[in-house]
Amino acid sequence: MRTFLAQLARFGAVGLVGVVVDVAIFNLLRVTVLAPEVIAEGPVIAKVLSTSVAIAVNWVGSRHWTFRLEHRRPAAREALEFAIVSVGGMLIAVACLVVSHYVLGFTSLLADNIASNVVGLALGSAFRFTLYRTWVFHPRRAPQAPHDAPRESPA
Repeated sequence: MRTFLAQLARFGAVGLVGVVVDVAIFNLLRVTVLAPEVIAEGPVIAKVLSTSVAIAVNWVGSRHWTFRLEHRRPAAREALEFAIVSVGGMLIAVACLVVSHYVLGFTSLLADNIASNVVGLALGSAFRFTLYRTWVFHPRRAPQAPHDAPRESPA
């Protein structure tokens, strides 16, 4: 349990850095070149771009700190799996933004931030942590060393 809590705390710290990156880029884009007055889909595009940058930041922190003891497979494979899970989390945040902004009509900067960076972030974080822990960085998924492979009995 102590290991789980420590891992959860590291996940939170890495996630906090990612949130700062995500929110800063989202708001910068949302109020400038991707403002809804300029491009109707601007908030969604801004969210996809900001989250993509945050995913890269979170990959480095997750691989080298949060789950540093668990990564034993090739980095490229983990990166692909990490990206798949991260895109799933991003889709959750984008869905929250789309529902709020385009379906419910809450179009202010504050509403977009609450939908994507509060509600979407909370739901997406639970999704990502669960799949990172149980799939991407799970220690049982590490390849066995040749000396750990089962030996055939002499016949």
